[in-house]
Amino acid sequence: MQKPSVGVALEGLPYIVIAAFTTLIFAIIGCWPVAVIGLAATAFIGHFFRDPERVGPEDADAVCSPADGKVIKVSREPDPVSGEMRQVIAIFMNVFNVHVNRMPVSGKVELIRYIPGKFFNASFDKASKDNERNVVVVTGKGNQRFTMVQIAGLIARRIVCWAEPADKLKRGERFGLIKFGSRVDLYMPDGYVPLVSVGQKVVAGETSLAEKRTA
Repeated sequence: MQKPSVGVALEGLPYIVIAAFTTLIFAIIGCWPVAVIGLAATAFIGHFFRDPERVGPEDADAVCSPADGKVIKVSREPDPVSGEMRQVIAIFMNVFNVHVNRMPVSGKVELIRYIPGKFFNASFDKASKDNERNVVVVTGKGNQRFTMVQIAGLIARRIVCWAEPADKLKRGERFGLIKFGSRVDLYMPDGYVPLVSVGQKVVAGETSLAEKRTA
């Protein structure tokens, strides 16, 4: 697995440097209105690519949110890999959210499949089937399989996945990001009960999305 940076995602550095350099040039030539706009753009880009540390929940068996954002769906739908009906929780990230994605459970990466597609608004239902997306299948404790789908949005045109097949990652560990607005769908095995509802805001690596049902 390619190790991401801490504090700011490495993928954002080129954007930050270009924006800062452009701002400096306009400031040097005395074009202050454009320089101020450039400074604001630099600050926004730096804020977008921030990569803060996170502290996971105390329950070791809880399923963590793989993304920051708002829950836009909690339902049962066919898993995009197996076709089995599973509980799915969809999280929409706007341009103000942290866009680094994290592991919902500890486990082994079994499959990574990139699927090219369109760029509809990620909050639309059709985005899960029509948009550019990246499918990551993880086998967790007890050989339970979780499927994450990174979905590009209306503005996002670049999905990044640091994880590689056979990687063994811990819950809350960074595995990728999506640039400039996007969505992550998480399909869970039977036996897990959602702890969130539509409209709720969640934090990657911290918020418990679901817990395993006890007999």
